[in-house]
Amino acid sequence: MRVLFATVGEPSHLYAQVPTAWALLAAGHDVRVASGPAMTEVIASAGLPPVAVGEDHGMDELLRSAEDEVGSIENEIADWSDPFDERLTWEEVLLKYQASVPYGIQPFNAPILDGLVEYARAWQPDLVVWDPITYAGAVAARVVGAAHARLLWSVDIYSTMRETWRRLAEQQPPEERHDPLGEWLAESLREYGCTFDEEVVVGQWTIDQVPDPVQFDLPLQRVPVRYVPYHTRRLTPDWVFEQPERPRVAVSGRGSLDAKLNSSVFPVAEAVRAVADLDVEVVAVLTESEQEKLGPVPDNVRLVDFVPFQTLLPTCSAVVHHGGFGAASTAGLCGTPQLLLPIKHADAWVRAQHLSRAEAGLYQHAPGATAEGIRDQVSRLLEDPAIAQGAQRLQQRIADTPTPHGIVAELEDLTHKHRART
Repeated sequence: MRVLFATVGEPSHLYAQVPTAWALLAAGHDVRVASGPAMTEVIASAGLPPVAVGEDHGMDELLRSAEDEVGSIENEIADWSDPFDERLTWEEVLLKYQASVPYGIQPFNAPILDGLVEYARAWQPDLVVWDPITYAGAVAARVVGAAHARLLWSVDIYSTMRETWRRLAEQQPPEERHDPLGEWLAESLREYGCTFDEEVVVGQWTIDQVPDPVQFDLPLQRVPVRYVPYHTRRLTPDWVFEQPERPRVAVSGRGSLDAKLNSSVFPVAEAVRAVADLDVEVVAVLTESEQEKLGPVPDNVRLVDFVPFQTLLPTCSAVVHHGGFGAASTAGLCGTPQLLLPIKHADAWVRAQHLSRAEAGLYQHAPGATAEGIRDQVSRLLEDPAIAQGAQRLQQRIADTPTPHGIVAELEDLTHKHRART
């Protein structure tokens, strides 16, 4: 069958799709990956056939201007970290959508939408796989009658916030049930002679890389799949495989979102110096600019700009990071206790809460994190057997989940069931 993966122009979003795309390709299916022109080389370097559609987005500039205007991307309007919060009012949820659709979802999707539909019409995919914010993929699938599925790289704040919106909307008079997301999708679909329904928001089914202890309990058809790390082509240095003389603790710096902003919210200096105060070997994975700002470091700190986490973390007794999908998922896969220092933006905060609840890690709010607090929590990661056992339980849960190869037959069956054309 023909399978079209669709992603907005962000490398980290592509990386979450690569293992599933490889599995389908290895099973003999014809796979293409569509995104903006700037992603062509990134896709090709992953060994996948790229399709450049539309234009590149301008979200980086939009994020920085929003940060300048509001003072921080962490604010009540942008906070989707607890979509099940019963205290959320209709006005609050509506305001979140009124901000996220024109300033997030549309700027990511509009530049590629027409080009993606045009390519789908020409190529006629049987299945379109789209990441949770690439709604252009769902639109293109609806236009050509392809089956379509979301591939999650996140705790599913997107479908759960939608469910909260629907619950609260039913309590409003019909004339006040404003729906920024549904209205934008409906307008986009009308241009191609199609109609909107909730399937366009959540997919016909969801391929879910987030394990049950970390994911919400979703009222959706899910195909759980094991997280498999993918990084760009970088070698692992020899020292990683040498037995450390002391417990090794990794500290990872800014995430892909944080790196786009004018100012960092991740407490790099506090984290590195706090961990270095302990009797450990610190591996600080920081960009060159972060290293320059850090200045001189103690002898037990090794500064590097990149190391593949799937080879580093098995040698580590703990890891400190910003709470992103890749770092948290790789730590879970490796059974490494983790300290997350997230902000209340996207799904990082709720991921940290769920990992803590599963006893696989601890967390602090990044803007309020102190060196003393970080040091105390890393000490606990190293010394508390309950956290080590929790991390091992999560590791086993992930190991018990089917690999991307193991879900290919189910994807074939679901595609046959949901494809509108014969």
